[in-house]
Amino acid sequence: MALYDWISVTTDYGLRDGFVAACHGVIARLAPAVRVLDVTHEVPPQDVRHGAMALAQTVPFLPEAVHVAVVDPGVGTARLGVVVVAGSGLLVGPDNGVLLPAAHALGGVRAAYELAEPSLRLPVTSATFHGRDVFAPAAAHLALGVEPAEFGDPVSDLVELPEPFVAAFPGKLVSEVLTVDHFGNVQLAATPADLELSGLSGAVSVHSERVAVTTEIGRTFADVPAGASVLYTDSAGRLAVAVNGGSAAAVLGLGPAQECTITSSPTAS
Repeated sequence: MALYDWISVTTDYGLRDGFVAACHGVIARLAPAVRVLDVTHEVPPQDVRHGAMALAQTVPFLPEAVHVAVVDPGVGTARLGVVVVAGSGLLVGPDNGVLLPAAHALGGVRAAYELAEPSLRLPVTSATFHGRDVFAPAAAHLALGVEPAEFGDPVSDLVELPEPFVAAFPGKLVSEVLTVDHFGNVQLAATPADLELSGLSGAVSVHSERVAVTTEIGRTFADVPAGASVLYTDSAGRLAVAVNGGSAAAVLGLGPAQECTITSSPTAS
C-alpha cells in the first residue's frame, strides 16, 4: 500500500516534447497505483520564482502528496537534488529555491535530505534530465514509503529565493511583479496590507517603465468597463492588475521581476 496516493508535478518542460510523459512513465512503472496530478508544465523556461509561486499557491488545495517541481537551470552542476519534509507532504526537486515557498505553505520545513542514493534513481542518469532520472523515481519511491533519510545526508542550508521587492509610502506603492498568468493578469508581490499602508484608494495610476495607466481599485474584472484596468486582490491574496477582456501585461509592458509603481495621481494612458 502506498504511503501517498498522489504525486504532483510542476515543470517548465512545456507539452511540445515528450519530457512530461517520460516523467509520468517513470512514476507509473515504479508506482503504478499512485496517481499523478499535473500542476503546470507551462512555467516560463528557467523562471524559478514563477515555478515556486505556481506550486506554493496551488499546494494548499491539493491532496496530501509528494510534490515534484523541476525548474532547473542548474541541472548537471553542483546544485543538489533534495527531498524536503514539510508539515504536510514531501517536496522533491533541485535545491535552487523552487521548493521552499510550497514547503512553507504546507506548514514549514521539518527536514531535508540530499537525493544521493544511486539505487533510488534510474540506473543511467543523464546530466540534463534529472526530472526523469532523479526526481521522478525519488517521488515514486517516497510515495511507496521509502523514508526520506534513506536518500542521503541531511541538508540544513537550503537555498532560499530572494524576497521580492515591496515598498509602501504615503500615496505610493512600489512592487516587484511575481508572475503573469495565461490571461495576462499581472500578479504583484504586494498585498492588500501594503496598499492600505500607502493610503491609496479609488482611481490610481499604475506605472511601468513604458506607460502609466489610470486604474480603478476593485474586487473583480467586471468592476470596470471592457478594456479598462483594475487593481484587485487575486485568489492567492496578492495585489494584481488586470484589463477587463484584455492583457494587463501587454498594456503595461510588464513581466516577472520588473517593478510596478502605483501612485495617487491618475494619469490617462
